[in-house]
Amino acid sequence: MSRSRVLLTGLIGLVALLGLGAYWLTASSGEATLQTSVSVSEAMAGDTTGYRRATAPRPFSFPKDHGPHPGYKTEWWYATGTLSGPDAQPYGYELTIFRTGLTPPDEAPESPSGWRTNQLYLAHFAVTNGADEKFRAFERFQRGGAGLAGAQATPFRVWLDDWSMTGPDSSAFPLRLQAQQEGVGVDLSLRPTKPRVLQGDRGLSQKGPGRGNASYYYSYTRLATEGTLVLSGDTLSVTGDSWMDREWSTSALGPDQEGWDWFSLQLDDGRDLMYYQLRRTDDTPSRFSEGVIVGPDGSTQPLDRSDVSVKVLDTWTSPDGTHTYPVDWALRVPDADIDLRVTPLFPNQELDVSVRYWEGFVEVEGSATGRGYVEMTGYGDSPGSPVS
Repeated sequence: MSRSRVLLTGLIGLVALLGLGAYWLTASSGEATLQTSVSVSEAMAGDTTGYRRATAPRPFSFPKDHGPHPGYKTEWWYATGTLSGPDAQPYGYELTIFRTGLTPPDEAPESPSGWRTNQLYLAHFAVTNGADEKFRAFERFQRGGAGLAGAQATPFRVWLDDWSMTGPDSSAFPLRLQAQQEGVGVDLSLRPTKPRVLQGDRGLSQKGPGRGNASYYYSYTRLATEGTLVLSGDTLSVTGDSWMDREWSTSALGPDQEGWDWFSLQLDDGRDLMYYQLRRTDDTPSRFSEGVIVGPDGSTQPLDRSDVSVKVLDTWTSPDGTHTYPVDWALRVPDADIDLRVTPLFPNQELDVSVRYWEGFVEVEGSATGRGYVEMTGYGDSPGSPVS
């Protein structure tokens, strides 16, 4: 939120998430197997002493800020897209790479070994196949050493094994995304058609009460996309639009927050709408929920909680019966004459990974038509658990 998104992944208090504890990764093998999923609030727990915090607006500097910010505990590079195949079949994808610090930067290890690192990377890759209503999701994690995973600004590159986001020397764009696993893959080129958007207050996105409970957050809300999609070993040419979020922070959900719903919608009239609704434990939206409307010319209209109404119209329960999510929404922004019905391409777009959440391709109708993505975290462990 980021992406969400949205906090998007303060999801990654990866120390808690992976059960590694705050110690150096020194073993010679970078692979491990996650045995269970945890709640978003558990994943975002952990000691943040010694890390920098997002406390005030700051000047952004590019290409430097496309690269890593190791002074902050967590950051992510997040992309989703809605694509069309040769016969106009709909497809979607998500590729997100997360970095987390296991210890503060002033405690960086002094060792000649390339295996020794205090940085951990995790990545999620998912593909929505609208032609046959199948959803595939994958997860990898790796140490930020020995060339196995990492991030750099110039030339731009963020990678985990052979999953990567890369760009030319002086820019992240055209951005190339590559990921492949078990007969599913993408190789896509992304080019912005609108200017970069600084979210919140000039790029400072407040997520809760208190100084420093915030992130630095910018987005590219519409990226012309083309390339190839691999499904069951078959390669398809695809085109469409993508959305990219970048956030870094040392923050966590507040004690009264349990998750979020994040909407990134690209409307056919040329507008883009982002809104994230942080959910409190009493199932009401936090006052720190916010968003933006980006006009066809790149102009921005900030949104706060009072500007947006989100009503859940229907829910879906995961096949194992443990998680229930909204999958049909009425979303209104009266001052912008926006009155939308948002529904998934199909309901089962849940990532059953270390932090279990729903992230999927949605379609829009009503006062405008369009497509986009929705991310939902923090939904309960039993059918019928509250929805926002």
